[in-house]
Amino acid sequence: MEPVLNFINGAFVPSTSGATIDTINPATGEVLTTLPRSNAEDVNEATRAALAAGPSWASTSMADRIAWLHRIADALEAESETIAMLESQDTGKPIALARRVDAARSVANFRFFANYAQEQEPETFSDHGAINYVHRSPVGCVGLITPWNLPLYLLTWKVAPALLMGNTIVAKPSELTPLTAHFLAKTIHAVGLPDGVFNVVNGYGPDVGQPMVEHPDIRGISFTGGTATGKIVAATAAPMFKKLSLELGGKNATILLDDAPLDEVMDGIVRASFTNSGQVCLCGSRILVHASIYDSFVERFVEAVEAIHVGDPMLEETGMGSVISLEHKTKVESYIDLGLDEGAILLTGGTSKVAPVDNVPTRGAFLRPTVLAGLSPSSRTATEEIFGPVVTVHPFESEDEAVTLANLTEYGLAGSVWTADIERGHAFAKRMDTGIVWVNTWLNRDLRTPFGGVKQSGVGREGGTWSMAFFSETTNICVQQP
Repeated sequence: MEPVLNFINGAFVPSTSGATIDTINPATGEVLTTLPRSNAEDVNEATRAALAAGPSWASTSMADRIAWLHRIADALEAESETIAMLESQDTGKPIALARRVDAARSVANFRFFANYAQEQEPETFSDHGAINYVHRSPVGCVGLITPWNLPLYLLTWKVAPALLMGNTIVAKPSELTPLTAHFLAKTIHAVGLPDGVFNVVNGYGPDVGQPMVEHPDIRGISFTGGTATGKIVAATAAPMFKKLSLELGGKNATILLDDAPLDEVMDGIVRASFTNSGQVCLCGSRILVHASIYDSFVERFVEAVEAIHVGDPMLEETGMGSVISLEHKTKVESYIDLGLDEGAILLTGGTSKVAPVDNVPTRGAFLRPTVLAGLSPSSRTATEEIFGPVVTVHPFESEDEAVTLANLTEYGLAGSVWTADIERGHAFAKRMDTGIVWVNTWLNRDLRTPFGGVKQSGVGREGGTWSMAFFSETTNICVQQP
């Protein structure tokens, strides 16, 4: 596989130091290729390119920018199988999942914002004999920092509205998963987007991400990643009065009320628990079940979890691949051990020593989906973000208790409620301290709606008008009428 390179001012270049990092297929342990180990000098070069391209791009009409988004979407759609293959190799996720989620959503992000912009009406307000016109202009050069779990999906979720609103971009993908960001750069280069409008700098967070956040000419930062890193980003950016959007961690609750139809909802509960090996910030890693149906639920849930085919991500029948790295596997296993130390009952799965995955490479980062019961809802295992294929199951006696348990953690990103009575589910959802709640579904996304968290799950919202507002500055022009 060809080396990954930085993309700066329309050219593919190595890091200024010449240093590189290996990128590894976590399902095999094999080195896929290398990527630049960039530093602040590379960030400065990319920022200079973005600033130089800024005035021309900002003066491009909205209609032209919409057309560019469609061109990029067309080009990505034509290569959707390549995208799925690269994403599966880079992350260890099943190829079927990469096709259905990552490749498809990456195209949809550009299509959505292109079409959504065409539907917007001018914002005007009349009062006191004057007309107020809301004018939107670009923020300028913006920095986009994205994680490893949904690499192209989340990068394009930021790139599309940033370009749409006339900004130029310096993007930093995760050093663990650089392949599809490189592919996006190649695609953007091939369709002819003006040089300097979109730039990619690869490397480690302290070497690249921190200089981006510190750079005085990068006027907005959109970050998706862990809460600990988000705190550093916020502490650096806030005194500089940069625009800041943080989509951080989660420890989400899946709540089954006493009337939940178990046979009908079981597939959804399993999907919410273990999609992408549980490495989705929206996964429901705490399952709260009414005591009257707890035993029945646990029996059916464990049976369904044990039916998940764990193995080679390239096989169509694989339902769960590896986790992102051997280091992350070790972290997840440490939480399984912690759970057992805290008194958990292991219902299925466990560490690779207890429940090894058969017919996979010995250097692959594979774990079986793990279900723990018997833990205190306030235990570390039940309240700290594991970000892996581990869920805890807890009974509750009343809706009030369920609300208390759902809101127990420092996070507030997402949750789901499952019930035969949708009005009851709707009412329960309003009591949850979280950014999004699904009732009788999970990861059902209307891209017009606000997405983001409360508490330590983030600051700000993305999606629809919220993304367009973040990537623009507003001026109110008040014109007195004759």
